[in-house]
Amino acid sequence: MDPDKKNSIGRYRILFGFMCLAAVYVLGTALRTMLPPKSEYWASVNKRFIKENVPIPASRGNLLGCDGQVLVGTLPKYRLCVDFRVGGRDSVAVDSMQRWRDDAYKLYKDSIALGLARIFPEYGANWFRNRIEKGLRERRFGFQLYPKLASYIQYKQAQELPVLRESVLKGGFHGDPIPLRIKPYGSLASRTLGELYTDSGRAKCGLELSFDSILRGTPGSSHRIKVRDARVSIIDRPPLDGHDLKTTIDINLQDVAERSLKNKLMEESVNGEVGIAIVMEVKTGDVKAIVNLTRGADGNYYEMKNNAVSDLMEPGSTFKTASIMVALEDGKITKDTRVDTGKGVFKMHGSNMKDHNWNKGGYGELTVSQVLEFSSNIGVSRLIDDAYHDHPEAYVDGLYREGVGIPLNLPFAGAGEPKVRRPEKKGKYWLNWSKTALPWMSIGYETMLPPISTLTFYNAIANGGCMVKPRFITAELCDGQVVREFPTEVIKPSICSKHTLYDIQDILEKVVSQGLGKKAGNGGKLFKVSGKTGTAQIASGGSYRNGVHRYMVSFCGYFPSEAPRYSCIVCIVKRGTPASGGSQAGPVFRDISLYLMSKGVYRNTEEAADSNSVYTPEVLKGSAEKTETLLKQMNLRGAQFENAPDTLAKGRVPNFIGMGASDAVYEAQKRGLKVRITGVGRVMAQDITAGSEVSKGKTITLTLK
Repeated sequence: MDPDKKNSIGRYRILFGFMCLAAVYVLGTALRTMLPPKSEYWASVNKRFIKENVPIPASRGNLLGCDGQVLVGTLPKYRLCVDFRVGGRDSVAVDSMQRWRDDAYKLYKDSIALGLARIFPEYGANWFRNRIEKGLRERRFGFQLYPKLASYIQYKQAQELPVLRESVLKGGFHGDPIPLRIKPYGSLASRTLGELYTDSGRAKCGLELSFDSILRGTPGSSHRIKVRDARVSIIDRPPLDGHDLKTTIDINLQDVAERSLKNKLMEESVNGEVGIAIVMEVKTGDVKAIVNLTRGADGNYYEMKNNAVSDLMEPGSTFKTASIMVALEDGKITKDTRVDTGKGVFKMHGSNMKDHNWNKGGYGELTVSQVLEFSSNIGVSRLIDDAYHDHPEAYVDGLYREGVGIPLNLPFAGAGEPKVRRPEKKGKYWLNWSKTALPWMSIGYETMLPPISTLTFYNAIANGGCMVKPRFITAELCDGQVVREFPTEVIKPSICSKHTLYDIQDILEKVVSQGLGKKAGNGGKLFKVSGKTGTAQIASGGSYRNGVHRYMVSFCGYFPSEAPRYSCIVCIVKRGTPASGGSQAGPVFRDISLYLMSKGVYRNTEEAADSNSVYTPEVLKGSAEKTETLLKQMNLRGAQFENAPDTLAKGRVPNFIGMGASDAVYEAQKRGLKVRITGVGRVMAQDITAGSEVSKGKTITLTLK
């Protein structure tokens, strides 16, 4: 055999032997990796790159106003942080990146500080420079560069600065998103809408807490795995975002009510401590505005507590309406029953009962209607005590029959429940009742009600006797579509008989037109208002004589009297005199009622904010000559109206389209026509052509809509 060939075969054998040894080594290593304890070690290594059940937060739903405007929404803010310490397993790469990052921040710290000072002017460049130097010294992960939360725009502006514009792996700068609840209208109705805890994001109070399960949604989950050199998130269960809720709040009315109430609280003669105003829609019970203002240590007023729902107060004279209603319903009195109030001071079972004008000689003899018109303590207490002295339980049963004292079960944590005491008797003796309890209870003492309960009672009077529960949420929405509605809930279909209701409605209208509630109305020039004034002294330390006297003055009522659309209560807690529900709470009620009844006449807020807009009011049909004269006197230009003198001429059938019923009947009868009207509203059609000759005695049919 050739020696060279023999040497080659030997070399191949040696190489083959090495290959076999390598194969055995690889197989052995694989077996050792697959079997304990090496398998446990590599499994632990793998776990560092795989993470199970990573939560995916759901977006919280919005709270919307009655017109769809966002009252509370979620908006991300950013915590601006820098990782001044570089992390990683490759020590050489880590050291190299750490040196680069340190040198870069030292070199550009002045530029970065100046740029951040422009973005966040509340902190100067020196402050940010010191902040960067502190971060370089401490060399830790997640060092917060800006102590507050930044907006998205501010975050993007910061990313344009030197070093901060680099990738997270290189420069270490990152913005951690923090979802925050934003209220575009500031503090308006903030205690009713509610809040979240800033640290945990959990619901704290208000509608946010009551409807938390709907708003918060359901979090999803994912897991992370390492694919080559990257970590990839795999979604196992997508999050279900929270649904939106449509509230009953009218933010424009809320603003009007808050400004009017705040101005009254700040008046020197009032100097109020707490102010409450609630506006409710009569038919539905929708709470259109709810204001809770408390004076802070700095003298300004803030929404600190939902007083309208949670504060239990002795209602004072607004409670007299309920007392008189019980006696009317039981047939104990009529609205013409007379009672002698003397000279303003009357001894009730050993204690003096006084009217507010006792130092002026009192009212003398009054009818039941006048008793409420002038809010006579003596009149109410004498009427109720004479009727129910031997059977006070019948009086209290009457209050509960009317719905006074019934818990409303409102969707708020800490909502106050009415406390209307029932008399208890054992044998011949009363256990929790005194001779003076009934007289003082009848005028609004010894009973505790939250203001919203008082309003609910008056709203029932306005609503034809039907008591409805105050409503704050009307619908649940998903992607703008209604998925559930919250209907109006009826508490009591009828609080009293129709006859009693008509009597009470008549008396409450006279309280404003003739009695102490005049300042809550408008003199009857625009529309009629009904309601009742209230003034109650607040006990201090269990006594009405201790310390400085504090009062709650109020007015509760509805409007317009003939066809009620809204009910409202205004309460003010103040120190010292003068204390008058009519003159101090009444004007706030008047401001609110004038705003609501003028809606559609005045410009909306968007048009009013545009200085270039020209207001051109709608002018209805009538005499062109008289209309032009009136518009000139009012300095209104650009108003459009229909000039049709031929159809308003004598002997011709007018064009009634667009007229109101009373105007149309007047014009028709003036020309000798008989009128038949169908429908309600304004004239939409007439069966005799406008401009044709009039045939006296002929009947014209006008269709209203």
